[in-house]
Order: sequence, then C-alpha cells, then structure tokens
Amino acid sequence: MNTLILKTQRTLRKIDKSKIFQGIVIAVIILSALLIGVKTHNLSANVIGILLLLDVAVTVFFAIEISIRYLACPQKKGFFKNGWNIFDTVIVIGSLIPAGGSGVLIARLLRVFRVLRLVSMVPELRLLINALLKAIPRMGYIALLMFVIFYIYAAIGSMYFHSINEVLWGDVSISMLTLFRVATFEDWTDVMYETMAVHPFSWIYYLTFIFLTAFIFLNMMVGTVLEVMGQEHEQFRAEQHGESGDGGEPASRAQIDNLERELAEIKALLLNKS
Repeated sequence: MNTLILKTQRTLRKIDKSKIFQGIVIAVIILSALLIGVKTHNLSANVIGILLLLDVAVTVFFAIEISIRYLACPQKKGFFKNGWNIFDTVIVIGSLIPAGGSGVLIARLLRVFRVLRLVSMVPELRLLINALLKAIPRMGYIALLMFVIFYIYAAIGSMYFHSINEVLWGDVSISMLTLFRVATFEDWTDVMYETMAVHPFSWIYYLTFIFLTAFIFLNMMVGTVLEVMGQEHEQFRAEQHGESGDGGEPASRAQIDNLERELAEIKALLLNKS
C-alpha cells in the first residue's frame, strides 16, 4: 500500500514539475483572463452560455491542478507553509463559490483574481513580487521622510499662497494634494506661474521641492528595490543550483569557503607526509 502511494506521489510530482503541464496551466490562466475581459462586452445568449461552460471548465481544471500539487507534496503540512500555495488555494476554493445569490460579488472578484495565479506560476514574476514585498519596510522609512517634507512645504505654501488661489492652497491637506500634482509634473508650471505673478521668487520653492521629492526620494526608492531584487536573484540562483546559504551569505560564497577549507586540509596533510 505504501509502495503504491509513493509511486503515485512520484508520478504526480513528475506531472507537477513537467514543463508541458506548467505551460498548460499558464495557458488556462491566460484563457481565464480573456474570459473575464470578454464578459464585459454585450454578447448574445448563445455566446454567454459558451463562456459559462468555459468558465466551469477552467474552474474544474484549477481544482484538479491544485489537488495534484497538494498530493505531490511529500509533507502535506509543508504545502501550506508556502505563501504562494496558500494564495492559489484561496483563489481556487473561492472560484468554486456559485456565481449567484449573495455570494455573486465575491465569486466574481475571486474569478478576476485568478489572473494573479500567473504570478505564482512564473518564477521570474514571483521573484519580482517577493523583492517588492521585502522592499516595502525599507521604503516605508523613505515614505515617512517624504511625508515630512510634503507637510513642511504644504504648510509654507498654505501660508504664503492661500490668498492667491484658495482652491489649491486653502489648507495644509489641500496644499499637499497640490504638491503631489507638482511632484508628478501634472501641469505644475501653471501652478508656479500663478504664484510667481505675486511672489517672483516663488520658483525657488517649487524647484527645491521637485529636487527633493522627484529626484532624491524617488531614486532612493528605486535603489532600495534594486538592492532587494539583487539579493532575491542571488537566492534564486542558489535555489536553482540546489545550494543553501550559510550564516545569511549567498550559497555560492559558502561553497567557496568550504572548498578553500578542504584545500587547506589537503595541503596540511601533504606537508606532514613530506
């Protein structure tokens, strides 16, 4: 009995790791995305019926696919330790909710989120998302500092430009929205020229603000994301080669250290014999 279970598990693992099977899964995910888009158009009753059948087929396929992945996993508890597996399971189970009654909105939303399964199926996309999620805590401090700069400039703008245009500089909160418009370069020169008509040197206010927000802080955020992405790439390459890290260092570095240690031991043995 145990032998049969192990054989079945090995077979399912081969199917799960097969590039053909993974390609089929990606194709079905793309088909699911196309079905969502097609349903937004005005269609005849016959076409809607065909789309409903295809939607049911896609839902059944996803249920079978997640079952294969679960049964192929040697340790069933370990399957749910992976965040992507939990995400896929929630999406698949949610898709099984009948699209009718009080759960119609939830069912439709979860069917839309099935498109995100493409991220969990493509390793490169998983790498990008993981890097972005890990970069968020570091970016939070940059965003906090950015908020402080926004607040200071908004207070100054509200004090000096309130009488010029109350719609744009009425209070601190409205001023911050105006500064966000300036930071995104959305017709910011119109705002600047309006205040320059009363305060000729107000261009210094705008240029220093743009220099801080659009150039310095934006580049800091990009640099943070690139740094984390580089670390994720190192970890991904280590996993691809079946390596493991040691003490938080990349696996390739750990292998080099082990090799150097072994060479030193061999050299010591040769010296002792001679």
